[in-house]
Amino acid sequence: MNVLVLNPNTSTDVTDLLIAAGRAVAGAGTTLVPATAAYGVPYIATRAEAQIGGAIVLEMLAERHAEVDAAIVAAFGDPGLHGARELFDIPVIGLAEAAMLTACMLGRRFAIVTFADALGPWYEDCVAVNGLAGRCAGVRTLDGSFRTLSTVQGEKEGLLVDLALRAVEEDEADVIILGGAPLAGLAGRVADRVPVPIVDPVAAAVKQAEALVALSPRKATAGTFRRPAAKTATGLPDALARRIQHRD
Repeated sequence: MNVLVLNPNTSTDVTDLLIAAGRAVAGAGTTLVPATAAYGVPYIATRAEAQIGGAIVLEMLAERHAEVDAAIVAAFGDPGLHGARELFDIPVIGLAEAAMLTACMLGRRFAIVTFADALGPWYEDCVAVNGLAGRCAGVRTLDGSFRTLSTVQGEKEGLLVDLALRAVEEDEADVIILGGAPLAGLAGRVADRVPVPIVDPVAAAVKQAEALVALSPRKATAGTFRRPAAKTATGLPDALARRIQHRD
């Protein structure tokens, strides 16, 4: 199967991290297809940027969905995820949703640990949208700056482990999620330093994409995730306009 790993940020270095983390767990028959946004911001960190990123997700999927069996929205916080599930027929998986649902199968409550304060409110919103506030022990963030996105996990590794330990001890988290695409692959390196399971969102998303493709679910023709009725569209990228107008 072919799985599109869609990074709605402009950082190709982060896309490389995502693909490396995904390939470490992908099955022998799974090909991960990388895609990086051509415009936008280096990394989505706020609600406003998530709205922009969601539109970019829909544009990129409109261009590539026919080439793949499933797609992963590879930004923790899942911008555009629900809209993508309305518009497209293939399974679309979000990093945050996949990580949280996986964590719920490993313990009673999970905590999200991430590398920047700015991400906290958006991640809290994401927990609530998924109806998992009661399963979340909290979102813990690091303050301070970092040198580059592609090296932040190495630069902040020790601090992130300390933050995870505090979430376990003070928040009674049963599972830790390392949130943020730039942290892809870090969970495997630090798993033996934290006394509870650690979920890598990319790994969770790849395995759930494989599972959904294998299950071959039909596209909804009723309910809230059926494809919207055709509508005129003005000024949108051609592939997205054709999808909205049912001309694809």
